[in-house]
Amino acid sequence: MKKIGFIDFFIDEWHANNYPGWIREAARSGEFELALAWEEAPRNGRPLTQWCAEMGLKPASSIEQLVEACDAICVLAPSNSEVHERLAEIPLASGKPVYIDKPFAPDRAAAERIFARAEKFGTPLFSSSALRFGDELIAARKEFSSPEAVEMMITRGGGSSFWEYSIHQIEMIVSTMGIGIERVMQCGYGATAQTILEYRDGRRAAMTLHPKLGFAASLCGREQAVNADTMNNTFQNLIAAMLDFFAGGPAPVDRRETIEIAGVVAAAIDAQKCPDVWCKVN
Repeated sequence: MKKIGFIDFFIDEWHANNYPGWIREAARSGEFELALAWEEAPRNGRPLTQWCAEMGLKPASSIEQLVEACDAICVLAPSNSEVHERLAEIPLASGKPVYIDKPFAPDRAAAERIFARAEKFGTPLFSSSALRFGDELIAARKEFSSPEAVEMMITRGGGSSFWEYSIHQIEMIVSTMGIGIERVMQCGYGATAQTILEYRDGRRAAMTLHPKLGFAASLCGREQAVNADTMNNTFQNLIAAMLDFFAGGPAPVDRRETIEIAGVVAAAIDAQKCPDVWCKVN
């Protein structure tokens, strides 16, 4: 059995609290053992020893120990993308498959550095928002001959803050329409963030974020439109893809998409400072 280790900024958070159960329920669960966990900066939640006792893992004394003992590594910290590069430094030099939680990096430059380190040491790496893997979005993509055939995409979704939750809709858009977003504009009102994304070839996407909205998408082509009004099995499908990857399969997400998503998220956050003005994506 392959051993999986969790590295987190602080371990008692929503993703770390749910991933073990989802992994144990996955089709390939019998091939994996949830082995070790380590946290850098404990918060007011359960300490690592208590969390591990309740989750069925053992506390690691260091990142080095965890990476040495495990066959695959999850770097979590889903609310703190700024720590991913630091927490992943040792795992990325291991040659063992690494999953880094969303948002992958705070900007394009950091995303490129992380992938460059993985490539230097031959370490398989991927990252994704679970929203890429919604059943309905997967089915909707299949209705189009290519990403370029989607001329306009409209998404909506919730989240308590734009800087943390915009990743989900941007991941939905890039995973469907491909890379090539050139500029973004913020034109929302009140509690609603409305973001326009424009591709180099003129195609556009529009995303709306409000705390009360569920995730959905509409894909429009020259002669067709497809609605994905709900997003089911997002995390279950993500976990399945993760375990396929940990078992030796290819990364399920193109690194070019992950790097672009990091740049678009950063540009969209910056664009909130200057509404109704186009901001370049770096």
